[in-house]
Amino acid sequence: MIRIGDVLVSRGEGGVYGERMLASARVWDPFRSKLAALYYAGTGIELAPEMKVLYLGAANGTTVSHVADYVEVVYAVEFAPRPMQDLLEVARRRDNIVPLMADASRPEQYAPVMEAVDLLYQDVAQPDQAEILIRNCVFLKPDGKVILMLKTRSVDIRKSPDEVFRETIERLAAFGLEVIESTWLSPYHKDHAAIVCKKHSKGVA
Repeated sequence: MIRIGDVLVSRGEGGVYGERMLASARVWDPFRSKLAALYYAGTGIELAPEMKVLYLGAANGTTVSHVADYVEVVYAVEFAPRPMQDLLEVARRRDNIVPLMADASRPEQYAPVMEAVDLLYQDVAQPDQAEILIRNCVFLKPDGKVILMLKTRSVDIRKSPDEVFRETIERLAAFGLEVIESTWLSPYHKDHAAIVCKKHSKGVA
């Protein structure tokens, strides 16, 4: 990852969402992006130019645009029409973003245009976040990585954030993913946690 001093940045055309520029690089604000928050609060995954990424819950493309500055291609899935309009504009300015208007819980909708990816990233605020991630692991390469941005209050408001966090980790491990990092994203995002996993080369159950 690229840092100028202690500031996380990405090198690409600026002006996507009014982000600050620093030494001709785009400042990646952890308060605006949960992935940026992971790089400050934890370790995360090193993004590389040859990587292909499936991004679930692309929203208006804020984080997608930064990821696209680092990697070869981003398949960006978004379901809501209004954010998709913004995402299309972001994709117009970056030819390595493939916007897909589809339901992330139904990967068969975009399977015909997908290829195997190195990283599966999910930021979908739904109760079945873990199950959505698991369904999309079909696109993950052997030894591919997974990042789940868990909004604990969207999973079950009756349970404590800690309980939801623990149960989600257990579910991913039971599926066969190796959990390599799990961290809360405070102080940047309240009741949000990041779970980073690795897919075993022999596949998952």
